[in-house]
Amino acid sequence: MSERIVIDPITRIEGHLRIEAQMDGNRVGQAYSSGTMVRGIETILKGRDPRDAWAYAQRICGVCTLVHGIASIRAVEDALNYEIPKNAQLIRNLMIGAQYIHDHVMHFYHLHALDWVDVVAALKADPKATSELAQSLSSWPQSSPGYFSDTKKRLADFVESGQLGIFANGYWGHEQYKLPPEANLMAVAHYLEALVWQRDVVKLHAIFGGKNPHPNFLVGGVASPIDLNSDSAINAKRLAQIQEVIDKMRQFVDQVYLPDTLAVASFYKDWFKRGEGLGNFLCYGDLPATSMSDPDSYLFPSGVILDRDLSRVHEIDLHDKAQIQEYVAHSWYQYGAGKHAGLHPYEGETNLDYTGPEPPFDHLVVEDPYSWMKSPRWRDKAMEVGPLARVLLMYAKGHAATRELAGSVLKQLDLPIEALFSTLGRTAARTLETKLLADTMQEWFDSLISNIKSGDTRTFNERLWEPATWPKRCQGAGFMEAPRGALGHWIVIEDKKIANYQAIVPSTWNAGPRDALGQAGAYEAALQDNHTLADTSQPLEILRTIHSFDPCIACAVHLMDEAGEELISIKVTE
Repeated sequence: MSERIVIDPITRIEGHLRIEAQMDGNRVGQAYSSGTMVRGIETILKGRDPRDAWAYAQRICGVCTLVHGIASIRAVEDALNYEIPKNAQLIRNLMIGAQYIHDHVMHFYHLHALDWVDVVAALKADPKATSELAQSLSSWPQSSPGYFSDTKKRLADFVESGQLGIFANGYWGHEQYKLPPEANLMAVAHYLEALVWQRDVVKLHAIFGGKNPHPNFLVGGVASPIDLNSDSAINAKRLAQIQEVIDKMRQFVDQVYLPDTLAVASFYKDWFKRGEGLGNFLCYGDLPATSMSDPDSYLFPSGVILDRDLSRVHEIDLHDKAQIQEYVAHSWYQYGAGKHAGLHPYEGETNLDYTGPEPPFDHLVVEDPYSWMKSPRWRDKAMEVGPLARVLLMYAKGHAATRELAGSVLKQLDLPIEALFSTLGRTAARTLETKLLADTMQEWFDSLISNIKSGDTRTFNERLWEPATWPKRCQGAGFMEAPRGALGHWIVIEDKKIANYQAIVPSTWNAGPRDALGQAGAYEAALQDNHTLADTSQPLEILRTIHSFDPCIACAVHLMDEAGEELISIKVTE
């Protein structure tokens, strides 16, 4: 019998994810993705005031709080057909943009870089040579020999103590690490710098939303009154702080994140030839220059790419019940219409039906249900969502800045556009869109300042708070492009209360199991695409591809029985 590798839980992600790989020798034959947590927010929201939904929906995840809040308020606004003021849209764009930039930088350095960077090997680096390398890549000021010497000493203290702390449990010394010691030391230094950087840039959310995580939102606009003469509103001092945050973001992206991505990628160019999988990409669209009702103004265009064909973009409609459906054939849920039915979110059901083996278990019975994830499909096709999908959509639709930046990066790496269809292409796309967003942040902020100077300080549509004007029944789809991909919240309102609420999160699109037709999800298909393991006891290659999606499985709560006891526990085995 061929070997089956089980990684449970996958670490350096948000939430609990189990990956099983059925090996064909040292090559991955079949892969299976299992979400080992279940989400229950939809049930909690039924019967509540739709204007309060965002506060609950935000708690779907402790990291992606902003995006669920935005999707939720947009769902209500769509159902009630309300526009928001221009200032509110710009502030939302700035908050979303800040979420992206913060999230992508944190992902690269703290969740994904250690798949490519051998931390312990950095101890062999020459600080002077490291300084010369860093200064050849950018003008980032913290690049002196003394600085890297101090970083090397801090790292040595970690290693010599026998307690690696934040660098524990890595596959250090694995033969698939290819960076020279100096590049490893430079990356470790930037890892530590990013920890400090992220603490400062999240201030934008606190200024506009009162706090981070879980910033405050408001159906009909934003909870950010503008009054330059008030100490309790958005005033000149706070606007100056926003400018400082944007400047700090752009400097780090331009002088650290982008150069580091290029440096790392240049040593792993073989990873531009594996890990794609599906070849189908979906994007809802987001970040309008005007309003959500004007998709032509979106920075991220909506659409679907099938079979890598960048010459044709298919239109997507979130309200069309023939386009988006969720399946549970291999999920621990049950539909009233049966296990093989597909349901649009307006008609979605959340009926838990665990039929798996009693934990702990050696392996999944993949012929049966094996995940708490459902299987979303667009016209019955499995799709990938996320940064790669967005960059490809912008490229396909002729977005000038995207084409120029992608062309420049690919030229430096001596790679064709097809190289983006890969594990490292997914990572590079995340960096590209971070650069595009960091530059666009300044444009949004300049527009906000211009509006304020012209006397326009309105941030809220008061009409929404008149329930007497609401229809007896309505429904809406609130969508956005979260950092990890297409996020949708669907709401049905009856008699001014929530009658049904369903959310399809990016990691459900990507991490979902096989569907009723046996089609693999994006994670599964990517691992089945040209993955040979150098050491099956240290499956670094699997982690590289899974982390390239930036999994967030925390859109769930622990499954409990009626007495409140956990039914599933996760153990790490040696």
